[in-house]
Amino acid sequence: MRSVANILQNKQAAFNIIDPDAKVIEGLLLMNSVNLSYLIVKKEAQFFGIFSERDYSRNVVLKGLHSATCTIKEVMSTSLPIVAMQDTAEKCMELFNAHKTRYLLAFNEQEFKGVITINDILREAIENKEMVFDKLMLQEFADTQDKIF
Repeated sequence: MRSVANILQNKQAAFNIIDPDAKVIEGLLLMNSVNLSYLIVKKEAQFFGIFSERDYSRNVVLKGLHSATCTIKEVMSTSLPIVAMQDTAEKCMELFNAHKTRYLLAFNEQEFKGVITINDILREAIENKEMVFDKLMLQEFADTQDKIF
């Protein structure tokens, strides 16, 4: 499978960015307008975290906060698994499974490069299904041959 750098290269430039001091309602409206489930929280070039639908439901609604008065920085996610640009899609799948998350933060050294989503990895698997299924079929064939002889 391909690397995080390859996956990010195929994604559009991030346009789902919000300031950490913005109100949650602004974030919800932006997520709705760009039709994505998360926003990248940045101020100028500094990365702060992400704000997702899950953050809204768990950190605003369930805690009784109000989206018109609460800021993004109060409820955003800051501790998500991190991947390097050379990590593989396979490593991403392992991290998604191990951490039960939908988002991974991609960094090159200390520089934020983007977000890898579970949908990005699903797309990668679908685009490369021939390679995946061919390998499986070959392995099953080899295993069958070993049992016969």
